[in-house]
Amino acid sequence: MALLFASPDDDPIAWREALQRRIPDLEVRVFPEIGDPAEIEAALVWLPPPGLLASLPRLRAIFSLGAGVDRLLEDPTLPADVPICRMVDPSLTASMAEFVLLHALRYHRDLDVYEQQQRRAEWRLVMPRPASATVVGLLGLGELGGASARLLVRHGFTVRGWSRTRKTIEGVRCFAGPEELHPFLAEVGVLVCLLPSTPATRGILNAELFARLPRGARLVNLARGAHLVEQDLLEALGSGRLAHATLDVFTREPLPSDHPFWRHPRITVTPHTASYSLPESGAEIIAENIRRLRAGAPLLHRVDRQRGY
Repeated sequence: MALLFASPDDDPIAWREALQRRIPDLEVRVFPEIGDPAEIEAALVWLPPPGLLASLPRLRAIFSLGAGVDRLLEDPTLPADVPICRMVDPSLTASMAEFVLLHALRYHRDLDVYEQQQRRAEWRLVMPRPASATVVGLLGLGELGGASARLLVRHGFTVRGWSRTRKTIEGVRCFAGPEELHPFLAEVGVLVCLLPSTPATRGILNAELFARLPRGARLVNLARGAHLVEQDLLEALGSGRLAHATLDVFTREPLPSDHPFWRHPRITVTPHTASYSLPESGAEIIAENIRRLRAGAPLLHRVDRQRGY
């Protein structure tokens, strides 16, 4: 069996070595060195060029290097009958939970306030508060959101979570469905978006949602740029409705150099770096799915294309 690896960000050599340690007879080809397309039965990809997967006539499975598959589903040539599996990997989950905790602590300890004071050469102490005084709200309680919620609880934060369907997580007040979105937002001081990108969630971070948050709340978007209505964010920051925002994902990536987010004094920009799967950990998941593919067994973490995750 030949597997095609295609990613502009990940290390192909490290992934090939990690996979072949687990499945020695697996041939791993790295895009653009495809060889005979008819010999490729699986693809491990992140942001593959549109049309690439459709050019593989014997493709039997598509494995995403990321937790989200919205970019794959946007390709109009994507083979309709080939199963897609998202990445559910301990290293990806742990790094996302760390990033969520990082920014919850950052806002809890008012580092965004101190950054503003530094620009004014202003020396003024904001008295620390117990972690329980900060309410962190998680939009999305899937694999990444659930792990983030549990880590926040361990650090003493008051944690709320919202999801499409009802979830139960110890120490977390959970909300579900459209009718419970506004009650969920009512006391949230730090809102973290970890939702999958679907038609129902695109544009959810908008003026109406911001108006439901306490004045001066902070926003952290680690999911997809399509969730955010950019002009609504700029207006919310300008009015003081939101105090600050941290954005790791954008509608266009890389973020254009002339975009106003780069220079906004109340926005922190990071280059889609919150969470990545490490080869030594992620290769275990891919290798197991390749074994299942060979055996004709059900694949792990298969995507429901209708739901988008």
